[in-house]
Amino acid sequence: MEEELKCPVCGSLFREPIILPCSHNVCLPCARTIAVQTPESEQPDSECAAGGGDHADKLSLHSETDSGYGSYTPSLKSPNGVRVLPLVPAPPGAAAAPRGAGPASSSLTCPQCHRSASLDQRGLRGFQRNRLLEAIVQRYQQGRAAAAAAAKCQLCDRSPPEPAAVLCEQCEVLYCSACQLRCHPARGPFAKHRLTPPPGQPGAPGGDGSGGGKGAGGGRKVPTCAEHDLENYSMYCVSCRSPVCYQCLEEGKHSKHDVKALGAMWKQHKAQLSQALNGVSDKAKEAKEFLVQLKNLLQQIQENGLDYEACLVAQCDALVDALTRQKAKLLTKVTKEREHKLKVVWDQINHCTLKLRQSTGLMEYCLEVIKENDPSGFLQISDALIKRVQVSQEQWVKGALEPKVSAEFDLTLDSEPLLQSIHQLDFIQMKFPITVPPVPLLQLEKCCTRNNSVTLAWRMPPLSHNPVEGYILELDDGDGGQFREVYVGKETLCTIDGLHFNSTYNARVKAFNSSGVGPYSKTVILQTSDVAWFTFDPSSAHRDIVLSNDNQTATCNSYDDRVVLGTAAFSKGVHYWELHVDRYDNHPDPAFGIARINVVKDMMLGKDDKAWAMTEGGVSKGATVGVLLDLNKHNLTFYINGQQQGPPAFENIEGVFMPALSLNRNVQVTLHTGLEVPQCVKQPKLPNN
Repeated sequence: MEEELKCPVCGSLFREPIILPCSHNVCLPCARTIAVQTPESEQPDSECAAGGGDHADKLSLHSETDSGYGSYTPSLKSPNGVRVLPLVPAPPGAAAAPRGAGPASSSLTCPQCHRSASLDQRGLRGFQRNRLLEAIVQRYQQGRAAAAAAAKCQLCDRSPPEPAAVLCEQCEVLYCSACQLRCHPARGPFAKHRLTPPPGQPGAPGGDGSGGGKGAGGGRKVPTCAEHDLENYSMYCVSCRSPVCYQCLEEGKHSKHDVKALGAMWKQHKAQLSQALNGVSDKAKEAKEFLVQLKNLLQQIQENGLDYEACLVAQCDALVDALTRQKAKLLTKVTKEREHKLKVVWDQINHCTLKLRQSTGLMEYCLEVIKENDPSGFLQISDALIKRVQVSQEQWVKGALEPKVSAEFDLTLDSEPLLQSIHQLDFIQMKFPITVPPVPLLQLEKCCTRNNSVTLAWRMPPLSHNPVEGYILELDDGDGGQFREVYVGKETLCTIDGLHFNSTYNARVKAFNSSGVGPYSKTVILQTSDVAWFTFDPSSAHRDIVLSNDNQTATCNSYDDRVVLGTAAFSKGVHYWELHVDRYDNHPDPAFGIARINVVKDMMLGKDDKAWAMTEGGVSKGATVGVLLDLNKHNLTFYINGQQQGPPAFENIEGVFMPALSLNRNVQVTLHTGLEVPQCVKQPKLPNN
């Protein structure tokens, strides 16, 4: 609270505070110091006589002229840290202005909000005295005086400390004489500090021993009207926002203003202030809780800092250990390579030495044989000797006298990427801005195709520090067209179904984060199956359909026709499959063909506009019905036992179709897929005439 009780100009507790029009307060002596007087044009002598009699008494602007005020230049900031506008010295001769010079126009600038207020003829006495603030200051001084009755120096190293001699109002520290000279000399940054006797001692502000000022001994004086000294305040002017007396209402400027009872307005404003204080109290409570949160945050930062240091040391040690282990592995490889080369060379040396010794011995023996003069003895051994020499010569074929290994080691260690990564090793959150992710790496060993679906897998490169929020997988249309997005998410494995058979697709992937989208990966080419492998689909079949043989054989529990579809869907290409009739009782009328996904499943296939089928027509037990769906020519052709049943049964069919079959309980059919498309069209046999 003490900051609220200090004057913004002198920095000390308020002395005779006055209320400025801007609602701020200032000491009356300080108001005399910062008031400004500007000469105006000459006024009539009557005005000068009327206003010059008590001019110095009312304004007190130049009461300190004789003490050198005219040459004093104040600081731009008060000891309390509030900016104060520079003073304008009184013009020469202002203390004794000649008659006819006219009164001066005076103003006062608030040191806090810098709003100017003009002074009327009453001067500074025109501002209301803040008696409430003055009373609070007196109570505060009394309490501080009681607390400082046994004031001791706060910097003494003696025990007990010496009694305090002075109080620095800026430092708010009590000093004894010795400590004040040693710790708070009146020079340097302390030169502008104000030293006062400790509270409660003679000479201290409000420290006359009684601890108070006016009214301290006999109660507070009842405030009287500033314009009518004999009248007490009894009403409140709402327009002027100030208390007034009855005489102000009868003859003053408040006669036509809206006035209310002083007590009622007092209670009303106290209630408003209490309500506002409740709001401030709530905010103060939140601020205290916030301070506790900040202190806890300090502790958490300290603990997290230690944890991160330990984690960093552990991670770096792990890297060093991994590098050491890898170094040992690489050294082992170099050692093995060296030993292998040395062994090969030594083996070659031993082998060559042996052959050379054998060849040299044979040569010396042959020379001795040639020296002999016995023809018959020579011819007895010459054939065998010639063969031995020829065999010995053949041992030195091309390459036999070349080293099997080189002295160079075919081991190359590219440490530059790792070294660069080590140099770039840093905390992710400390990189600013975060860059886009690098190029994803497609894992070709995990990419595959099955029927008309493809599966792709990818990963980020090692030692990649940029965060990844997701991936975008793109696929073309299988015909060299534009890429389109088929997957966006965080997974690194994706399967795309419903593609065209016998088609080539190009796929690529890229990563993204908050900074943007990274570059594309390399394009991978995927080829779907030439022919379709599929089974009957139990999930879409009628509930009376019974599937067996890994969903390749279909029967029915009902005498009514029920529909079952295949698991494949076709929209492009040429496709062929066969259905073998395993059981055929009482002419059950099965139907074979294709249908839309939403075909009606409780009637014979082909009875609605969502199916195209063949019924009967030479079908019997053991028969094989072939279905040829040519979506390049947009027609449907049927085969029975390998023979084409006339021209295409249906033409101009477009869209997405699924293999379909309808049957009842008198029929059992087995599906055969993955068959090659018939190359030649077999015409049906014509009956003999």
